[in-house]
Amino acid sequence: MKSGTGEFRGAVMGASSLLGKELLTVLEDRQFPFSQLLKIEANDAGEAEPEPPILDLSEQAYPSISDEEASRADLDFVFLAARPRQWPAVLGHADGSGPSRTVVIDLAGAAGAEPVAPARDWLLSIPSLQGDRLGDWVTGQPPLFRSAHPAVIVISSLLVRLAAHFPLESAVAQVYSPASEIGPSAIEELQKQTVDLLRFQKIPTATFGAQLAFNLLPRLGRARRGGSAPYRDALTDLEARIRSELRQYLEGRVPLPAVRLVQAPVFYSLAFSLYVEMAEPAKPEAVGAALAGDRIHVRRFSGQAPSPVEATETSDILVDAVTSESANPAGLWIWAAADNLRLAAVNAVEIAESLRGRIRP
Repeated sequence: MKSGTGEFRGAVMGASSLLGKELLTVLEDRQFPFSQLLKIEANDAGEAEPEPPILDLSEQAYPSISDEEASRADLDFVFLAARPRQWPAVLGHADGSGPSRTVVIDLAGAAGAEPVAPARDWLLSIPSLQGDRLGDWVTGQPPLFRSAHPAVIVISSLLVRLAAHFPLESAVAQVYSPASEIGPSAIEELQKQTVDLLRFQKIPTATFGAQLAFNLLPRLGRARRGGSAPYRDALTDLEARIRSELRQYLEGRVPLPAVRLVQAPVFYSLAFSLYVEMAEPAKPEAVGAALAGDRIHVRRFSGQAPSPVEATETSDILVDAVTSESANPAGLWIWAAADNLRLAAVNAVEIAESLRGRIRP
C-alpha cells in the first residue's frame, strides 16, 4: 500500500494496540485506496506498546494528529481499534450532534461502553454474511458502524449457514478466549507465568488474578463491582458484549445461542465448542457439507483437527468434522477455531470496502 493515488483519507485511533496493528496489516494487504492513513493521538485505552510506523501512502512524512485535529480534518474513515478514555471529538458531541460525514468503524467494542455511549444508532455489521443490514444503509443515516466481535462472526456464520439448510431448535456455544482479547499485559503475564512455573518460582497474577498457564479459568480473579452485575471482570464484560451482539444480529433469524466464555492459556485465536440441536435428525456428513464453503473450511476425520495455533494469521474459520450426540439423535457437535485479531480487522475493512461507493470521496 505505497501508492499515493487513493481516493480516501483515513485514521486509526488505537494504532498501537494489538487490534490496531492487525488492522494496519490488513489495510495494507488488501490495498485499500487511502491517499493518507493517519494515527490519531487520543486518550486510548489500548496499552502502551512500541508505535507502528505511520503509513503515509504518498511516501512523504505525515505526523500524527490529535483527536481535536481529527474532528476538524476532512477524513473519510476513522477506525476505533481501542476504547478511548473519553468521548472522542472525532465522533462529534455526546448528544449526537457534530460531524456526520466521516464514517466511524468501531472494532474494539467502544460503541457499547462508556464513554462512547450509544447516543446515536451504531449499525452492527458482518458484510460477508447474507442478509447483513449494511446493504440497507444509505447516505444521510448516521455513518457509525460496529464491526462484530470475531466470536460473533464465527457463531453467526455457522448458525446462519446451518439454518439455510436445516431447521434449528437451539444452540449452545462454549468459547475459549485467548489472552490477546484482554491485551498486551495479558500476553506478557501468561508468558511470565509459564516460564516461572517451569522454574518453580512465584507467578504474577495482576491481570488474571490466578494461574492461567497450564490451566483454564471460568472467570478472572480480579473483580470489579458496579452497575447491576454482582461480579464483573474483563472476561465477563467480553461475554456480555458477545451476547448482546448475537442478540442484535441473530434475533429473528435463528435461535439465539446460549454462550459461555472460558479463559484459555493461549496467546492468540479463539476456539469454539458449539452444540446444535436440529428440529429433525441430520447426518453429520450432510451438516459438514452444508457448512463448507466460502471462508468456512471443514475437515475430515482423516485430517488433523483444527486448533488455535493453526488458525493464527488466517481470516478463515476452521471447522473439524461434525460429530453426533449419542444421547440425542438431533444433536450435533461442531468444533471450530479462528484468529480473533485477523477476523476482527478483516471484518472492519470489509465494512469500509462496502461503503466506498456510497460516501463522498
